[in-house]
Amino acid sequence: MPPSSATSEPLTWPDLERFIVPEADQINGPTSAQSLLRLFGNPEDAVRVTLYRDHHAWCPYCQKVWLWLEFKHIPYRIRKVTMRCYGQKEPWFVSKVPSGMLPALELDGELITESDVILLRLEQAFGALGMPMESERAIQLRQLERLLFRAWCIWLCSPGLSSRQQQQARSQFQSVARKLEQEMNQQSGPWLDPEGPGSVDLVFVPYVERMNASLAYYKGFRLRQEHPAIDRWFVALEQLETYRGTQSDMHTHAHDLPPQMGGCWSDDNPEAAAIASRIDRGDGLGQDEGVWPEASNQGMAARALTRVLRHRNALLASNPLGAERFDQPLRCALTHLMLNQHCHPEAGSAVALRHLRDRISVPRDMPLPAARLLRQALEATAALDGSERPRPLPLRDRLDQNPMAFRTAG
Repeated sequence: MPPSSATSEPLTWPDLERFIVPEADQINGPTSAQSLLRLFGNPEDAVRVTLYRDHHAWCPYCQKVWLWLEFKHIPYRIRKVTMRCYGQKEPWFVSKVPSGMLPALELDGELITESDVILLRLEQAFGALGMPMESERAIQLRQLERLLFRAWCIWLCSPGLSSRQQQQARSQFQSVARKLEQEMNQQSGPWLDPEGPGSVDLVFVPYVERMNASLAYYKGFRLRQEHPAIDRWFVALEQLETYRGTQSDMHTHAHDLPPQMGGCWSDDNPEAAAIASRIDRGDGLGQDEGVWPEASNQGMAARALTRVLRHRNALLASNPLGAERFDQPLRCALTHLMLNQHCHPEAGSAVALRHLRDRISVPRDMPLPAARLLRQALEATAALDGSERPRPLPLRDRLDQNPMAFRTAG
């Protein structure tokens, strides 16, 4: 239903608090970026594993290990570390892992680094997830993942490519993507592992998710439309609550990748520009971004509101408009989110609303559908004030996403 054209006064904070919903059990419930302990119904003394992963819940190599532990229901603790892109690395972690690289994992007191080494060691301790990682077919598929990764990097991260070179890079990427589809089509189901999703599927998840987002945003290339078997694989993943708990969205990936990859280069074609604008406004790309089963707008809006209210003071204090002046515009956007009503924000608040819109991170802050609704509400409210845009998001780092102010919020 389109929003009412009538304007109204924004809800007060006590009014908004009536929409708060209980957060899920982070210890035994669904996969959550906020969890610090996962037991899957086991006693706490069953924990043998500690996973060191990023506060931002974005690191692709952490996601691979995170998914493996979740699918295998291995009890584990989580200690969160800041990726250098987002802020200063914690000294206690550097003293433990001098390289500072993530993920790291302790198993029965043994420290292990490098994501594939971690998976192999976990497999030895707890058994394989599907086909063993060192089986002949698994090794071939892992090599294919690296080939796809390299082809993606050449296309996305090479500056100054001519039109002919862009086409060559696209053709090279699609050639490898078709090989992946051939492997998927060998199975009766959507998975690479016949028992799937297995370890070989999880090896592909992090970067294929990022390929889908970045190639749409920077190249106007719709991976899931161009490669139907990959789309079927994504659809099957999105039916799984475990995957959805780790799934990011296109906006988060598109803006967090450039510092990590040394730059992402747009083709500057109209299709890419139109898609990038849709993603930045919060409209997303529908099925291309992910369709969650049974995700109601009302329920997801309430989840977004709940997360905002948890960090309300930090969000107000960190906004460039200042806590006092941003209070009313933020309540306007949240009123739009919950009641689908326009509330005119105070003059000069468009930049502040878009500043927050651009810093919602999935899954760190909330699930993908909740973030999409919140971005749309922030943009719709900002548009009532005007078209003024904030400074472009940084490309060399994401220090604007430093988690320090939010660690003890709420």
